[in-house]
Amino acid sequence: MDYKIQDILIQAKEKGASDVHLNIGIPPVFRLNGKMTKTEFPVLKPEDVHKMIYSIIFEKQKKDFEKDKQLDFSYEIEGVSRFRINIFRHRLGEAAVIRLIPTEILSVEQLGLPDVITTLTEKDKGIVLVTGPTGSGKSTTLAALIDIINIKRYEHIISIEDPIEFIHQHKNCVISQREIGEHADSFASALRVALREDPDVILVGEMRDLETISMALRAAETGHLVFSTLHTNSAADTIERIINAFPAHQQGQARLQLAGSIEAVIAQTLIPTADGQGRIAAMELMLATPAIRNLIRDEKIHQIPSTIQISRKIGMQSLDQSLKDLLMQGKITREAAIKKAINKNAFIEYAGL
Repeated sequence: MDYKIQDILIQAKEKGASDVHLNIGIPPVFRLNGKMTKTEFPVLKPEDVHKMIYSIIFEKQKKDFEKDKQLDFSYEIEGVSRFRINIFRHRLGEAAVIRLIPTEILSVEQLGLPDVITTLTEKDKGIVLVTGPTGSGKSTTLAALIDIINIKRYEHIISIEDPIEFIHQHKNCVISQREIGEHADSFASALRVALREDPDVILVGEMRDLETISMALRAAETGHLVFSTLHTNSAADTIERIINAFPAHQQGQARLQLAGSIEAVIAQTLIPTADGQGRIAAMELMLATPAIRNLIRDEKIHQIPSTIQISRKIGMQSLDQSLKDLLMQGKITREAAIKKAINKNAFIEYAGL
């Protein structure tokens, strides 16, 4: 093998790939505009993948990988990009999936997000959730929101991530970025300590377990603005997931906590652009109005989608409304819109297709 993993990553950056896959029996594969695309590098053999993986991890990481059979970490090629890497073992041997992290933090305007989202950065306390499947741009949206706070406010921002993705410089805020494994053992332990570190804004990379969810809600209740993510596809699903994470005897209290502290749920997905040159976010946006808070409190979560749909004037939008807007603006194709629509037949009628 006469090339290194860095050669692959540099080419991925040059071509605008979002992800790189290293797997045995095929050449390195790039995800370009959402599609898996084989490269012209040679087919990878087991020893090639092993050599690449072990060339970029430290001794402690090697021991962790050999013990756990998987490992998450970040990596940087100076002047090129940062990367979020997961290495794992499977039937054929070792493999790696590498996410390219943009070095530039894009603005809400550059990302094409609704203007109302910027108002969330003005909140003094509460919790804002950005949800969606893996690779839906959650981290990019959160980075844009944190950057607004970093510019406009004079506070302490703590981020807890696994691993750290976007690098934020101190602007008007003091910003402390902590990485799980490197600077803390878990989201829950880092969040517990963060509350003693005079934070105003806390970014929790992911609410993975009950302890983290419980502590994030407590932080939001006690005067902190909390941002986090979940792998859910809609606002209603997100509310259900959080409440159902608690034991049955605690769900009533969790429902009251969430109704009082939730500020917004942004449920997003990425769609190929009409020109095939990139992807754009479509999203459902729920804002915590008194009506929404009452639905959560009264166990009427199934009514959230219809409430979102009739609250367009105050900035809420359903995913299908977002898709229609993007379609009418010529930013996505009819086929892409229908594919992502929640109710496809209703969407075709609603969008006049």
